Amino acid sequence: MKVLQLTLPNVFMLVLEVFEFVKARDCYPNVINTAAFSTFQPASAAIQRRNGDRDSGNDALRSSLGWPLLHSSSILRTRSSFLPERRVLDQEEYKSKLSSRNASSTIAALPFELSPPPIDHDFLDSVAAEGAKVSDEGIIETFDNDDEALDAFDNGVGGYGPFAFWKDKSGDDRIQFLHNQTTANFECLSEGQGCDTVFVTPTARTIDIAYAWIMKKSVILMVSPETCGNITEMLNKYIFFADKVEIQDITKQTCLFALAGPKCSQVMANLNLGDLVGQPYGTNRHYSVNGMPLTVGVGNIISEDGFSLLMSPAAASPVWKTLLSNGAIPLGFNAWEKLRVTQGGRPAPGKELTNDFNVLEAGLWNSISLNKGCYKGQETISRLITYDGVKQRIWGIHLSAPAEPGSPITVGGKKVGKLTSYTTGRKDCDHFALGYIKRKAASDGDTVIVGENITGTVVNVPFLSRQSPPVKNTRP
Repeated sequence: MKVLQLTLPNVFMLVLEVFEFVKARDCYPNVINTAAFSTFQPASAAIQRRNGDRDSGNDALRSSLGWPLLHSSSILRTRSSFLPERRVLDQEEYKSKLSSRNASSTIAALPFELSPPPIDHDFLDSVAAEGAKVSDEGIIETFDNDDEALDAFDNGVGGYGPFAFWKDKSGDDRIQFLHNQTTANFECLSEGQGCDTVFVTPTARTIDIAYAWIMKKSVILMVSPETCGNITEMLNKYIFFADKVEIQDITKQTCLFALAGPKCSQVMANLNLGDLVGQPYGTNRHYSVNGMPLTVGVGNIISEDGFSLLMSPAAASPVWKTLLSNGAIPLGFNAWEKLRVTQGGRPAPGKELTNDFNVLEAGLWNSISLNKGCYKGQETISRLITYDGVKQRIWGIHLSAPAEPGSPITVGGKKVGKLTSYTTGRKDCDHFALGYIKRKAASDGDTVIVGENITGTVVNVPFLSRQSPPVKNTRP
C-alpha cells in the first residue's frame, strides 16, 4: 500500500493565544536529521549531557549520524524530568549564545508558537514545475494521477498538501471562549490534545467543522476557506472588552500536509515519529526542520486516521520531498474531493453544512458535548435530543448516472430529501453522492430515485458511520 500525502489548499486555521518567547527551561529538544528529514531522534538522545558537557554530547551525536542536526523546543508535559539541573538563561544571554554558534553544525533551541517566518519559498512553483495543475486561487487541482492517488488511499500512503488557512487567536481566555462558541468541550482538553468541534448558529444550524489542536500558548483551528471570513467576523462580535482573546490571520504564512492510507504509520516510523502512531485523534507535538517549526497531529481532516503536518511555507518543499521519497503519492484537490464524498463522507460547507440543516442532522455527534455549560446552539440541540426531533440525516448514495447537487430524492413518488454532493468514482461509470434523506423514508441498502429517473442505492459512509450520540451524565 502507498501513503497519501494530502495538500490542503482549502483549510483555514485559527490560533488562539498570545505567543511568547520560550526560555531555555521550556525547551524540550527533538532532534531531526536536516539532511534527509527522515531521522527524528528522541529527545533523550539530545540531552545525554547536561550543563558543561552538553555541547560535546551533541557534537558526538552529530558525528555518529554524519549529518548536522537541529532540535526544537517541543512543549511536552514530560519535559521537566529532563531539565531540572539546567541553568536558566535570560533572553538576551540565550540569544547571544545561539548567535555565537555555527548555524550549520549546532543544535538550536527554537521558540515555538511564534509567528511563522515570512514566505521565502514558493511551494506552488515547485509542484507546478513537476507537472501539478494549480488554479488562479492557489489550489493544486491535480497531479494528473487521480487514479493512482485514490488507489494509494486504499493500499498505501497519499499526501494532500499545502496552504492551510490559519487564524491566530490569543489570550488567556481562549479556551473558555472556544468552549462557549463551539460544540466541543474544550475545558476537558490539555496541551498536546485535540478534537473536532462545530461552529453553529444560535439555532444550531451548521457553519463548519473545525479540527482543533491545543497548544501551550494557542489553539489552532483548521476550517474551510469559504467560511473563514464569516467565522472571523462572527467570533469578533462575541469578544468583549475585558476578554483576553485575539484573532490573527496567518493563512499565507503556513502550509498543511495531510497523510492518508494504511501505510501512514510506516512512513511515520521511518521518520522516527512512531511515538504518534496509535495516539488519540488530535494528539499533536512539535518538531523542527532546518530550524523551522513543524507540528504533527493525529488525523488527516477527512478521517481520524492518518496524520497532519503543519509548517511554514519555507519548510514545505523539503518536507514534501521527504514524504514523497518515503512512498507518498501526491494528491490534488480533485482527487481529495472524490475521497471526501466516496471514502469519507465528511460534510462540507455550502453542501452538507448550510443554514438548511442542523448539526444533529449533519450527523456530527462526536463533536458535541452534552455535559458542558451554556454554549451557542445548546438550547436547540438539547431540545432536538429530548424530543427526538432529528428528522433527516446524511447518507451516501450509489447512483446509476450523473446527478446534479440540489436534485430531489424521492421514494414512491414523494420527495424525501435532497442531493448535496456528487462525484465520479475511479471509473467514469461509477457515480457517488451524498444527500439528506428523511429518517423513516430510507436506510442502508434501500433504493431511491434522484432527479427524474436516476436510481440510487443508499449506503453508509465511514466518517458518519463512526459518529454516535454522546451519553449525557445523569446526576441525582
